[in-house]
Amino acid sequence: MINKLSALLKAANISLSDQQKQQLVGYVELLHKWNKAYNLTSVRDPQQMLVRHILDSIVVEPHLQGERFIDVGTGPGLPGIPLAIVRPQAHFTLLDSLGKRVRFLRQVQHELGLTNVTPVQSRVEEFPAEPPFDGVISRAFASLEDMVNWCHHLPSAQGHFYALKGVRPDDEITTLPAGFVVQQIYPLQVPELDGERHLVVIARQ
Repeated sequence: MINKLSALLKAANISLSDQQKQQLVGYVELLHKWNKAYNLTSVRDPQQMLVRHILDSIVVEPHLQGERFIDVGTGPGLPGIPLAIVRPQAHFTLLDSLGKRVRFLRQVQHELGLTNVTPVQSRVEEFPAEPPFDGVISRAFASLEDMVNWCHHLPSAQGHFYALKGVRPDDEITTLPAGFVVQQIYPLQVPELDGERHLVVIARQ
């Protein structure tokens, strides 16, 4: 699996250390193992997980600004775990309301020796951001409108919302509440992935 990952990283022009590659593969192995009992993802094939979970998560890393991030509705740790592995100097809070997912995240944290993640079981609207975060990240979590409404208390005044989307969500952008503006939309290239991917960066006005 490491060879497959290396080929995907090369195609995406991403350079990682051997330890980071081992951690990413270790995460996929844990996801595959726990998925049988916990039903964490609909992707069953570890090779496909490399494309649809690992690469799909880490291609956004160059666009993130700051050191403290929260991944809301992280599920089994996506994109937070892969991002924490490729950005070890930053810290990622992994927020999910389901206990079984948070138990899995704690196991991943323990087995991979990740010191820069904090799994938290909470509903997003009940989670206090003290101190506030540089970035609020979500992948397939909610509409942009719901994201900023539910998570408005999480970023600092200069912080950003990072929404990982498929096709460019122009209809969602038109319904953003007052006080929020789309700062940038980045088309993302994910090797071997069919379909479009976009990162929408939202800031306070």
